[in-house]
Parts: sequence; structure tokens; C-alpha cells
Amino acid sequence: MTIGEIMEGLGKAACEAASQLALAHASQKNIALAAAARLLRARCAEILAANARDVEAARAAQLSAALLDRLRLDARRVESMAQSLEDIVALPDPIGEVVAEWDRPNGLRISRVRVPLGVIGIIYESRPNVTADAGALCLKSGNAVILRGGSESQHSNRAIHACLLEGLREAGLPQASIQLVPTTDRAAVGYLLAGMADYIDVLVPRGGKSLVERVQREARVPVIGHLEGNCHVYVDRDADLNMAREIVLNAKLRRTGICGAAETLLIDRACAATNLAPIVKALLDADCEVRGDATVQKVDARVRAATEDDWYTEYLDAIISARVVDGVDAAIAHIGKYGSAHTESIVTENQGTAERFLAQVDSAIVLHNASTQFADGGEFGMGAEIGISTDRFHARGPVGVQQLTSYKYVVRGTGQVRGG
Repeated sequence: MTIGEIMEGLGKAACEAASQLALAHASQKNIALAAAARLLRARCAEILAANARDVEAARAAQLSAALLDRLRLDARRVESMAQSLEDIVALPDPIGEVVAEWDRPNGLRISRVRVPLGVIGIIYESRPNVTADAGALCLKSGNAVILRGGSESQHSNRAIHACLLEGLREAGLPQASIQLVPTTDRAAVGYLLAGMADYIDVLVPRGGKSLVERVQREARVPVIGHLEGNCHVYVDRDADLNMAREIVLNAKLRRTGICGAAETLLIDRACAATNLAPIVKALLDADCEVRGDATVQKVDARVRAATEDDWYTEYLDAIISARVVDGVDAAIAHIGKYGSAHTESIVTENQGTAERFLAQVDSAIVLHNASTQFADGGEFGMGAEIGISTDRFHARGPVGVQQLTSYKYVVRGTGQVRGG
């Protein structure tokens, strides 16, 4: 079969499945997800063996440390996938939810009701957990999904996808509800972007900047996604030093390869004499490279000089840029100029300053006295996420079950006709 024939087949099957999923009962979808979670645990050894093949090939191909971290699975991460599926089971079914309802003076009763988007295409790199998370979120929200994972995670994705398919079978739902593109040929991505507009309603990219740029440039259907996660932590003059140090270390180093990792540290000049050196030293001692402005360089000889490009950079590595700024307004201005509208955090004991930051920083997620690593659908109580959207239309922030729905208006009358 040609790539076109393969993709057309996936698209037609997905549309047929989507029409059935839109009417599926919540209990049926939950049976499928619970069974898939059980199978992920039961087949953990098999999944890890498949993942080991992917990791070995990725190392041989000299993939970056960030990509290897995203690719690698262990028993804890497989358990986390299974738990995410069970968390999604526990969520209310969004389909059919009446979001708003009101009566008109003429007696018409109008309801706004959640409905699925239809067929979702997801293109992702490295992260095999996306196979489970995206499949589960789309199923719960009544959408069929076509998954196109990267070739570097092909064995892991197939092992995880097999668990989802078995769950669908147990629940009596169509196998085409969650499809995995069966070829690693890169032409499949191009076809998914430009040749599937008759079948796919929305595309979601998850991966590096080049992938997301390509999807946004070539897609012939709407796209939900973010280009970069250039996230900031601002340490205010009224910050508690111990809290600030712990938040900065966690925000940068817990997992450096995720989009919620902090990439720039901003410190208020009013507290630089007391707070700057301890925080910078803690980062350096934890083997994090610090690239700073002139003031930051003075506190430790290990600090490298930051360039203008550093303020724009999403490192996805144990590197952070650091700058001293003149208060919260300067921090907000820096974020507005250099940030990617993803996730920003302020550390301060001054509630008024915190509220100004939270109100004026125009990013998808803003936090007070908390690590940027909480930028995650699971941490938000959504069970999981397909990604963090920095768009302003339709969905912003973690994209979970509710964000994968649209709505329609249902109008009930008693014989009304419109005059005039």
C-alpha cells in the first residue's frame, strides 16, 4: 500500500469510529480505559523491553539528553501511565454536559451542550507516554484519534497501543477509536498535515520547535499546540530565601527536558545582596550551568556571560540564564519581551506584588510560590494532558478532556415562529 492509501484508510476508519464514540455511554468508555490500565501494569516487562530497544537505538543515533529523558521508561513511569488512565476514568464524562442554559422572553429554552471535536490527529516525538495519555483523553472526550509517534519510540508506542486496543475490544468499542500510524515513513507526517482535511478536525503537535513549526506551517486543519516553553521564575524582594532556592532548583532541575522547566531566573535588585549568591551557588553546585548578566557574574566565577540570545532560549538542559531586574514591573517587562507565553512563577510573601504579577503576565500558566514544573495536566487534576497550549483560541494551558470538546446549542420551543 502507498502512504496515501494507508492514511486514507486510517482517516475513513477514524470518522466511522468517531460517529459511534459520540454516542457511547460513559461506562463503556471507562471500561476500556480501566482495562487498558490493568494491561499496562500486567505487560510492564514487555513494555520496558520494547522501550529498551528504542533507547539503545536512540543512543546509537546520538539523540540529545533531553530527548533520551523523554523517551526512557521505567516501572515507575509505566505505573504513572496506568494511574493516569484510572484518573481519567474517575473524571466526569464531558459529553452531553449542559454548560449553560437560559430562557428567552418568547419561551424558547436554549442550552449550550458539550460535544466531541470529532477526529484528532496527534504528532509527537520521543514521549511514549503520549500514546497512553492522548489515546485515553481522546476516548473519554468522545473523539477518535490518529497517533503518529516518532520513529525513535516506535517499539514502545506499539506495546502501549496494544494495551489500549485490548481495552477497546473488552468494552465493545471500535478498534479504530485509537489508531497508531503503522509506518515510520516520514511521508506519513506530510500526508497527515496536508492530505487529511476531509477526515481530521484538529491536529496537536508534541515535540521540538522544528516539528511544531512545521505542523503550524503546513497543517490544513486547526492546530492546538505551543512552540516553546521559555519559562521564568522571578524572585521578588519580599521572597523567603529558603523557599526561593527550593523552588528555583526544582523548577530548573527536577526534569530539565520538559516544557515546564524554568529556563530564566529573574531576581529583584532590592534583594540581590542577600538572595542572588545563595541561589546561584545552589544551581552551580547542582551541576547546572548559569549564564548571567554582569551582576550575576560577579557573585561566582563559574557563571558564564549571557548573550542576548540566551534570554530567548529554551535549553531543555541543565542550563539557566539569570538576570537582576529592578522590581516586579521590570520582571513582567522581561517576560513580555522574551517569554513564550507558557509558564511563569513569582516567589514573594507580598500578596499585592503577587497579584500584580498574576494579573499582568500574559502566559498560559502563572504561579505564586510554586515551581513551574507543576505545569502539567495531571497536577491540575485533569488526569493527564495532550500538551500545554499557548494559543488564545479554543484551548489554553493544559489540554485535557474538557479542552478536547466543542459545543452546540440545543433550542427547545413550543411552536414559536419568528415575526418581522
